[in-house]
Amino acid sequence: MAGMTPVPPPARPGEEPALPVTITDSTAPADIVDMLLVSEFASGRLPYARSRRLEKVRRHHPLVPDGAEVHRTVRGDDTYAVLASGPGWMLRSRRWTYGAQVTVIAESDELAQQVLKQTVTGAEAPPDPDPGNVTMGFWHFSPGGRGAVRTTRRIAAESWETVRPGYSAPVARAMDDLMGVTAADVAGRLLLLHGPPGTGKTSALRTLARSWRDWCQVDCVLDPERLFSEVGYLMDVVIGDDEEDEDGGEDALRYEEEPAGEGQPTRRDRWRLLILEDCDELIRGGAKDAAGQALSRLLNLTDGLLGQGRRVLVGITTNEDLERLHPAVVRPGRCLARIEVGPLTRPEAVAWLGTEEGVPRAGATLAELYALRRGTAPTAVAPLPSRAEAGLYL
Repeated sequence: MAGMTPVPPPARPGEEPALPVTITDSTAPADIVDMLLVSEFASGRLPYARSRRLEKVRRHHPLVPDGAEVHRTVRGDDTYAVLASGPGWMLRSRRWTYGAQVTVIAESDELAQQVLKQTVTGAEAPPDPDPGNVTMGFWHFSPGGRGAVRTTRRIAAESWETVRPGYSAPVARAMDDLMGVTAADVAGRLLLLHGPPGTGKTSALRTLARSWRDWCQVDCVLDPERLFSEVGYLMDVVIGDDEEDEDGGEDALRYEEEPAGEGQPTRRDRWRLLILEDCDELIRGGAKDAAGQALSRLLNLTDGLLGQGRRVLVGITTNEDLERLHPAVVRPGRCLARIEVGPLTRPEAVAWLGTEEGVPRAGATLAELYALRRGTAPTAVAPLPSRAEAGLYL
C-alpha cells in the first residue's frame, strides 16, 4: 500500500463519520481497529470509556454482547480482534493466547459499564486449581508499528519452602526476609541478585512471583537493553499499561476496570516488579560511559521523577561481582534487597543431592547439582547450557 490513505470509521445511520484516521504501509489490520475506536472517542461522540483485562478466557466465548453489529474482525496465528457497536456504544475486543481485553466507549458512563459487564460476564475461565501456577507478563518491543507489547502466561513456580534447600545458609536467610515482604514494607525500588551463573537467581525470582502474587504483578522484560535505550518503549512499559491512571491510558482512553475480587487489591493498588535478566553492561562500574543514558534512566525509574507515583519495582540479575557494580546502583536506600547468590558448601550440596558422589570439595552451584542428578559429571557443566535449557535454575 503506497502513501497514506484516509480510512473513515464506521458511522451509525444518519450520522457523519467521526474524525478521519490514516494508514501507512506499516499499519496492521489490528491497528486500524484501534484507530476506529479511538476516532469515535476523540471526536467526543462517545466520550466515556471502560475497559477490562481478562487473564484467561473461555475458548468459545465471543467477547461481544448479543445483538451487536460487527464492523471489523482481525484474525492472526494467536490473536483475534473485533470491532462492534450498538445503540450509543462501540466495543473493541482483543484476544490473545493467554488472555483478552475488552474496551467499551459510549454516550454515557452508565451505558459503557452496562455493555462491558454484559460482554465479559461468563467470559473468564475458572481459576487454575494448581496453586503453583503464577501469571507473569512478558514485555518486548515489536517492530512494524506495534511498539511495546505485553503478553501473559501461567508459569510453574515452586514454593519457597520447596526451593530453599538449594541456597546456601546466608542466602536462604536473606531470601526468607525477601519472600515475606509486603506492599507496606517496600522501602527501596531496586532488587539486585548478583553472583556466578547457575546459582539459582532466576529460580528465586519465579518463587518470588508466587510469594508476592497477592500484592505485586511480576513482568519480565525480554529486551532490557532496548528498554533503557528508547524513551518511548520505556514510557510504554512504565506508564502505558497503567489502565486505571486518571490521566489516561493506552490510546488516550480513560480506562476503568471492574472492581477486583473481595480482599484483592485493584490494579491501581498493586505493585509491579519488572525483571531484567543478565544486565551486566547496564549496572557495572563503567556503565555510564558505555551505555550512555541507559543507567541514568534506570536510576530515575527506581527513585527519580519517572518513578514518582508509580508502584514499580525493578529486579535485576547479574553475574558481576559487587565490587564491579556502579556505586550509584548499590548506594544505601536505593535497594529493597541486594543479595549475592553463591554456590552451596559441600555439606549443603550433599544434603541437597542426597549423596556425596561427584560433589566437589569446594561445593557446587545449583546448576551443577541438577547436572549431577541427571547423571552428568560436574566438569561437563562448563560451558553452561543454553539460556533456554538453563532457565530453570539460573
